[in-house]
Amino acid sequence: MKKLSCAIMVACFLMTWAQAQSHVRVYTETKHDVSLPLRDMAKLVAVEKHLNYEVDAPRALPTHQSSTNGSAEAAVVSDGSGPLVATTNLLNFDGQAADGVAPPDTTGAVGGTQYVQWVNLEYNVYDKTTGSKILGPVQGNAFWSGFGGTCSTSNSGDPIVLYDKAAGRWFAAQNTFSGVYTICLAVSTSGDATGSYNRYSFAVSPSTNFPDYPKWGVWADAYYQSFNAFKNGVTFNGSEVCAADRTSMLAGSAATIQCFSTANTQGGLLPADIDGITAPPAGAAEYYVNWSDTTHINFWRFHVDFVTPTNSTFTGPTQTSVAAFTQVCPSTRACVPEPTGGEKVDSLGDRMMYRVSYRNFGTYESILASQTVKPTGTSTATTAARWYEFRTPNTPTVYQSGTVQNSTTSLWMPSIAQDKQGNIALGFSASSSTVDPSVWYTGRKVTDAKGKMQSPFKSVVGTGVQKSTSNRWGDYSTMQVDPADDCTFWYTQEYYKTTGSFNWATRINSFKFTGCI
Repeated sequence: MKKLSCAIMVACFLMTWAQAQSHVRVYTETKHDVSLPLRDMAKLVAVEKHLNYEVDAPRALPTHQSSTNGSAEAAVVSDGSGPLVATTNLLNFDGQAADGVAPPDTTGAVGGTQYVQWVNLEYNVYDKTTGSKILGPVQGNAFWSGFGGTCSTSNSGDPIVLYDKAAGRWFAAQNTFSGVYTICLAVSTSGDATGSYNRYSFAVSPSTNFPDYPKWGVWADAYYQSFNAFKNGVTFNGSEVCAADRTSMLAGSAATIQCFSTANTQGGLLPADIDGITAPPAGAAEYYVNWSDTTHINFWRFHVDFVTPTNSTFTGPTQTSVAAFTQVCPSTRACVPEPTGGEKVDSLGDRMMYRVSYRNFGTYESILASQTVKPTGTSTATTAARWYEFRTPNTPTVYQSGTVQNSTTSLWMPSIAQDKQGNIALGFSASSSTVDPSVWYTGRKVTDAKGKMQSPFKSVVGTGVQKSTSNRWGDYSTMQVDPADDCTFWYTQEYYKTTGSFNWATRINSFKFTGCI
C-alpha cells in the first residue's frame, strides 16, 4: 500500500479534528459571591498537619512518537562554558517549607506591591520590596472559606496563582479532586492579595472526568484553563480547554465557562499567559501549546464568544517543526539522580512545562515555551532544559531555540519568561550524583546570538537529598515578570536543604538583566 505524504496525512487529521470540534459546551456557575477579606478568612481555616502524604500524581499522557521530519536546523546548545548570566540578583529567600505532603507544585505571582507563593496545599503573601511575610501560611481552600461545596471543604493541591496585569487583580484557581469534581476560581476585588475576592465554582462535566494537572493563563477576553481528563481517574479521555468569563468575574457578576475537548491522543495542552501589559491584537484568539512528537510542537487557537457561544471555536493542532530532541525517560519518569542516599526523582519529560508566556512587542508577537529533554553530545547528565521562542503565532514559526545542559548535572522542570526588552530568563532544578537538588536560572540578552543562553546563576545550592518520597518532584515551577517595571523576574522552585522524606524546601528569587530599567 502506498504511504500518504506527511502533508496529506496532516490535512486528513485536521479535517477529522475540525468535525470533532463542532460543539462548545457552556457551563453556568454553581455559585458565586464576594468574600470577606482574605486576611480575615485565613483565620477561619486552620492549617492542617500532614505526615508523609503524597498528593495525587499527574497521570501519564499519551505516548509520544519519534520523528525525523522536523526542522533541519539544530537547537543551539548552551553548556555553561560562557559568561555568567548578566543579571543583578535582588531578593533571594526561602518560601514555603515542607508541610508533610509531596510534591510541592510550586507556583507564584508578583503584583503591584506583593508576591504570592502557593505551594500545593498552602500559600503565603510577601512584601515584594523586603521579602517579609505579610500573611501565611494559609490553607489553600481558605480562598473559598464559607463558600460552601467542595471548594471550601476540599484542598486538593495543583494550584495556580496569577496576577492579571491589565486589571491589577489577583487570580487564584484550584480544582477539587474529591466529591464533585469542581473548578474553583477567585478573582480579587483590588490589587491587595489579602483583600476580598469574587468567588466562583463550576462543576466538571462529564462528572466522571478527573481534572488532572490544571493550568491557567490570563488573556484579554478570558481566563483560559487546560486540564488532562481521566475517566474515573484512570483512562485518559483527552484534554479539556475552558474559557472563563474574565469581564464578568472582574465585576463580580454571574459568569459562565465554555469548554472544548480534544481527542484522547492529545494531552498536556498549556494556555498562553501574558507577560507585560500590552494586550494581544484586538480579537486575537488564545493560544495553546503541547508537543506532538520529537520534531513538532502543536499550536491550537481558542476563540471565545460569551454573547453568542455558537461562534466560539477551538482549532488545531497546527504542527510546527522544531529541532529534533530525544524524550527523556520514556519508560519511567523517575530517573533524575541525586547524590548517595537520595532516590531518583520525576523528570515529567512527557509534557511541556508551565508557563507558556506571551508578549506583544507591537511590531511582533512572541511566545516562549520549554520542556525537559535528553542532553546531546558528551554530557553524562540525564536531563536538559529545551526552550523555544515562536513568532507570528497565527502561523507559528520558530524564531530561535536552544538546549541548556551541563556536562554532568541534570537540569529539569524549567519555566520561562521574557521582559520588556526581549531578554529571556529560564529557571530549573539541578541535581546529579554529586550535586544536591538545587535551584538555578540562566538567561539571554536580546542582543545575544540566537538560541544562546549564558551560564547559570545558582539561586540556592542544595544541602540535602530526597529519600522515600515516592520519587516525586515539584510537577512545575514558575517564572514571572514584575508588572511594576516589566524588568524584574521572579522565580520559585523546589530544592532540598535537609536530607529526609517529604522534607522539601522552596526558594523565591528576584533578579533583572543589567540595563533593563
